[in-house]
Amino acid sequence: MIRWCRFSASFLLFSFLSLLVVFHGAYAILPLVASGLALLCVFFWIVNRDSRWRLDREDGAFLLALLVFAAVWLGDVWRTGVWPVGEGNQGLWLPLWPVLAALVMVAWRQVPPRPGFWWWGVAFGALLVGGIAAYEHWWLGRWRVGNGINAIPFGNLALLLGALSLAGLVCLPSARWWLRLAFVLAAVGGLLASVLSGTRGGWVVFPVLALILLLAFHATRPRWGGRGSMVGLVAVLVAVLLAMSLMPGVPVKGRLSQGVANLQEYAGGDAGSSLGVRLEMWRAGWQLITLRPGLGWGEGRLEAQRDAWVEEGRFHSGISRYDQLHSDLVDTFARRGVPGLLSLMALYGVPLWLFWRHWRRGGDEQARALALCGVLIVVGFVGFGLSQSMLRDVRGLSGYLGLIVGCWCLLKGRRSSVPGGG
Repeated sequence: MIRWCRFSASFLLFSFLSLLVVFHGAYAILPLVASGLALLCVFFWIVNRDSRWRLDREDGAFLLALLVFAAVWLGDVWRTGVWPVGEGNQGLWLPLWPVLAALVMVAWRQVPPRPGFWWWGVAFGALLVGGIAAYEHWWLGRWRVGNGINAIPFGNLALLLGALSLAGLVCLPSARWWLRLAFVLAAVGGLLASVLSGTRGGWVVFPVLALILLLAFHATRPRWGGRGSMVGLVAVLVAVLLAMSLMPGVPVKGRLSQGVANLQEYAGGDAGSSLGVRLEMWRAGWQLITLRPGLGWGEGRLEAQRDAWVEEGRFHSGISRYDQLHSDLVDTFARRGVPGLLSLMALYGVPLWLFWRHWRRGGDEQARALALCGVLIVVGFVGFGLSQSMLRDVRGLSGYLGLIVGCWCLLKGRRSSVPGGG
């Protein structure tokens, strides 16, 4: 039973990482299967009284962050009677997803997946999205690629998979040459997909992720051969990004020029552009927060008040096309007030603190690499969430929960399997 649980967890984690942005139903199907199998594993552990539960205080804090976020969101649904639907009516049960993630975490902490499935899943996922992006852009002639989904979560998740591949390259110097080659190609694929998606928010976040990677590389520098290797890594990374950005037909220059033009138009009173509508949503959001900071407006009520203001002519009509305010921070605060904001900070802050703590603690290279991945995931989603409501997007929320839970269970499993690893 234990061997079967470990194999199923490893296979599902690999499939989730590989297919999240590639297969349209992966964001829901794989977590549901994982939750069902997790129930069976937990039931086995309860029945088998000789089994020792491997949950500690850190796990308790992690689980509490997940469950508090879900409880506050469900409480908002209860008081308003309205469920979030997400883009294309795909996210009806979004508030319950953190509960499923907590269930999977409890099961995977007993029998964690194997780390190799994480690294190959990240690499395959980044390679696949890079291939899809290249096919859509150069073969189908699409200016912004997205694999049939919103280009923003597509580009953000692709960028994150590329950054996680770089984490493996940086922190696993003793890995076999074919795995290091896979990391290099995967990093290029993830970055290429981000560039071709035209997702400007991800480009703003990437320098922060790159800085974290360079700090990690500095910490492992003795194994790579000194300062020259670090300079070489920076030079190669800059060269690859410049080459991608300057390729003919790539939307980078056009998207940046468009952003500057949108700002100028907004300053002149025209809020109808892509960036102008987003700025209008943030302005409306902060006014909503000012009026009801305590408990917020709630699901459905926020949209009703926003649309009423649009009819009065206070905001551009374009903001009514969306079911969110294009910012996790603004949307959550306006919708669920101070409790929602605190639950969001816990959902970000608790995992970030735990992963950073384990990265600073040191240990073998596998544990440090996994801890670094956890830091990159949280920091990446914090940055993405400043300009897009990633946690109200079905792939965004599923991706965040799946990535942090999978990475955490692998990290804790590694710590417990290494002598003196805590």
